[in-house]
Amino acid sequence: MKKLLTICIFLFTAIVIKAQSTEEYIVTHVPFAQSLMRDHKIPASLILAVAIHESASGNSKIAQHLNNHFGVKGPNNNDDIHSTYRDYESADESYSHFVEIMETRSPFNNLFTKYDQYDYKGWARGIQRCGYASSRSWANQVIALIKKHQLYQYDERPEDYVEPVYATKTYRKKTAKRKITNTYTVKPGDNLSIIADRKGTTVKALMLKNGLKKANLKPGQKIKL
Repeated sequence: MKKLLTICIFLFTAIVIKAQSTEEYIVTHVPFAQSLMRDHKIPASLILAVAIHESASGNSKIAQHLNNHFGVKGPNNNDDIHSTYRDYESADESYSHFVEIMETRSPFNNLFTKYDQYDYKGWARGIQRCGYASSRSWANQVIALIKKHQLYQYDERPEDYVEPVYATKTYRKKTAKRKITNTYTVKPGDNLSIIADRKGTTVKALMLKNGLKKANLKPGQKIKL
């Protein structure tokens, strides 16, 4: 029993030691993220935030066992876990492959002409629109991570850089359109025949539309045309 308890404590201690904070994760990976930014013109903040989001700051199983930091699916040769995610030799290889996906796969490769290397908001929303993640809140979550950890400081923005302003979508509640019904107020001396000739219809049509069994009309009576 004592031996089993010792093993459990050892395993628990190992797990605690192995887990890393987001701040530690950023310090470890920011140099390579910046080098990718300089070579490929994609924000370092965006690269880091996506990796933090998809790998739980490097603490997810696929990050620990497969060096997969971006949730990329594919074959793997790992015997430790059964997974549909691909494996990499290192975290850097995973980072490089993410950028390669952005550059070589459509429609992601169109984002390079739409957004510059400092526009992390545009990139996050563009990647979501291209189908990188199924969650509708994915881009907002990535942007929130960038702001929370001030990852934009690693984008080497010029001092005079003006951040693009994007209009937020507003959804208006649809209101039912009122059905406009033409009516005619009967005047003294009017009858269905006169009204029908004047409005380009027939007596029979007027009677059917108004549910009239007799052709008699009264002044002030409203009839549908």
